Amino acid sequence: MKTIAATTAKRDFFELVKGASKDHQTYRIQHKSNTAVLMSESEYESLIESLELLSIPGFRASIKRSKLQESRGETFSMAEVFGDKA
Repeated sequence: MKTIAATTAKRDFFELVKGASKDHQTYRIQHKSNTAVLMSESEYESLIESLELLSIPGFRASIKRSKLQESRGETFSMAEVFGDKA
């Protein structure tokens, strides 16, 4: 994440928006009294979705269990799960 001054952000606003939206760059914009973050909408939505998933009780434990099962080879192929439809 690149940190820039608010005056620089004001001057280069359109370039920053382009960098955030097309190149998925994230900017920390500092002002005397506070700091803001500029990121692409897709990055923001992904972050919110991750937070929502991580707030589900037992979600992390389920992911850890799944990773352990995968490492032990305790998985099924698509054909085993869905038959000939896979």
